[in-house]
Amino acid sequence: MSDDPVAVFYQQHPYPPPPSSLDGYQATWRDPVRRRAEFHLLFPGRAYCEDLDVLIAGCGTSQAVRHAMRWPQGRVVGIDVSAASLQSTRELAHRYNVGNLDIHELPIERVHELESEFDLIVSTGVLHHLADPETGLLALRSVLRHNGAAHLMIYARYGRIGVEMFQQYARLLGIGASRAEIIDLANTLAAIPEDHPIVPLLRSSSDFGHPDALADALLNPRERSYPVPELLAALDATGFSFRRWYRQAPYLPWCGAVAQSPHAVKLQHLSPRNQYAAMELFRGSMVRHSLIAHRGDEDRPHEPFGSRWEQAVPIRLPETVIIEERLPPGAAAVLINRSHSYRDLVLPISNAEKRVVMAIDGRRTVAETLAVSDLPNDRGRALYRRMWWYDQVVFDPNPLPTDC
Repeated sequence: MSDDPVAVFYQQHPYPPPPSSLDGYQATWRDPVRRRAEFHLLFPGRAYCEDLDVLIAGCGTSQAVRHAMRWPQGRVVGIDVSAASLQSTRELAHRYNVGNLDIHELPIERVHELESEFDLIVSTGVLHHLADPETGLLALRSVLRHNGAAHLMIYARYGRIGVEMFQQYARLLGIGASRAEIIDLANTLAAIPEDHPIVPLLRSSSDFGHPDALADALLNPRERSYPVPELLAALDATGFSFRRWYRQAPYLPWCGAVAQSPHAVKLQHLSPRNQYAAMELFRGSMVRHSLIAHRGDEDRPHEPFGSRWEQAVPIRLPETVIIEERLPPGAAAVLINRSHSYRDLVLPISNAEKRVVMAIDGRRTVAETLAVSDLPNDRGRALYRRMWWYDQVVFDPNPLPTDC
């Protein structure tokens, strides 16, 4: 067994808790429109294909199986330092007859030993536990194909202040990760003051309801969190190119209530990176940063509103819904993305704009959806730009299937 304290910890406390069933997940991702939307979120300039080579770096107990289900025509490789987590992965793969998955007990820093490159690398909730996260980023970049994509999730700092306070509390008391100590910790959390910064997380996160998840949240032996500037600097230092936030609306000053605030103009005059940093401070409760990055040497980045934008096919993201009740004055409907945790991220639309939205079916081009309404071209372009900002749509620039 590895003598790395994080590897030892996850051997004793596999995370996340192994799921009892993936039936619902498997059924959800059988939807080809969902896969197509995910593809064009990750690869905005590429023609759609499904035979991807995918690496799940730090796959835990089930993530590699989930992605093998998500991309049934692809090849998925999962790596992790916890033999216990990999055993759960094997059992799930066997139960669901998943045949496009290989798993390896391997740390991220040694990913080159796979002697393979990948179109997509997914590493969520892992890099911040490494002894040197930048070494991990360098290792992942070394196996990312040209024009590939990396979906990374790293802990945010300010929204986790309550967690970090309780982690320090546990260290001061010398609290270990035995089952009895975890139970005592859970019972102690029930006694904390209502205004403690950790309380909102206790109410909203299921992680605190399972012993291994509670241990991961509060007793992990090594962890680092990042504010936006430090995270983007780490990407720069390791040769990655930041492309977008996985859900970008919370980071944009023209989305939500702040766009109507006295600071809206000042915010919008900042550089994009300073906008992201300011919005993290404004929102105050971000607990994680989930982003899409590419190699720094890839082809010219795709511009979703370039000269041929009207020929692209818009695809609504699966979490989006149209609401037609309790509307703000003058709105025919509002658009929301149910994956957003901030309630101000609501996009009101007019009757003419609603007709455009209702015409989006994954087959019609932008121009064809605009033709159902009397919106002039400039207002149609503005509508689509707002929907893109608000995580409502992605665009397929070339709807004809092709090989990867």
